[in-house]
Amino acid sequence: MTGGVAPGSGRWGDLGARVLSSLALGLIGIVTVWLGGVVFALFVAAVVGIIVWELTVMAETPGPILIGGVAGMCCLGVALLPPGWGLPLVMLPALLGFGRTRRIRLPHAILSILLVLAGYGMVDLRIAFGAQWLVWLVLVVVATDVAGYFVGRQIGGPKFWPRISPKKTWSGTIGGWVAAALVGAAAAAFGLAGPEIVPVSIALSMAAQMGDIVESAVKRRVGVKDSSALLPGHGGFFDRFDGVLGAAIFLLLVEQLIAFPPIQG
Repeated sequence: MTGGVAPGSGRWGDLGARVLSSLALGLIGIVTVWLGGVVFALFVAAVVGIIVWELTVMAETPGPILIGGVAGMCCLGVALLPPGWGLPLVMLPALLGFGRTRRIRLPHAILSILLVLAGYGMVDLRIAFGAQWLVWLVLVVVATDVAGYFVGRQIGGPKFWPRISPKKTWSGTIGGWVAAALVGAAAAAFGLAGPEIVPVSIALSMAAQMGDIVESAVKRRVGVKDSSALLPGHGGFFDRFDGVLGAAIFLLLVEQLIAFPPIQG
């Protein structure tokens, strides 16, 4: 999740579990990103399927395992098929659960579509631009998350949106933007792109934070703290990947608006 949190008693109590689960998941992610191809597509499809399962459970929709499994297979199909052939698969998981969903019907449908698109965006980024740009995207999100976590807990201050996410602060939010800008500056310094990558990185940081806010709003709506209990210290996969998925969806739009990667000056 992205964004800062306010200081309080026992404020570092969950840090150990967060670090261990992040390292384990990060190691799997690094290996699959390095291998690329079908291996990475399978990893992304599995993550999308699990998140749709979590979302379907929160929506109290019958058959969450079926819908999550279909979403994962659809994500894999969209990523590997020619774009035109894969388009119907983007819609299928949402339609499969729409008529049977008991709660948050519209958010469930919209998020199911966006999750499949986000999975496609990540695989397409790896194929079209190489591993270094996928690493850049992940680093932007991680930097946003880490800076938001520590800056928010150290500085505190006004809350970002207390009704939806009462622990997030403006200090942590802005700290995330600064950290993302530094990641972009590093990419420019290493010659991967021109200086325009800095504002692009900040915009991706904002998209990651919006992904986190949307996920928090859904959980608030259904009255749960975590999307599931699959990842110690983080809750569920939706809790952990909301920022990456938000950034991946935004990057699909960025690629249509500007030359990507930004040309070196």
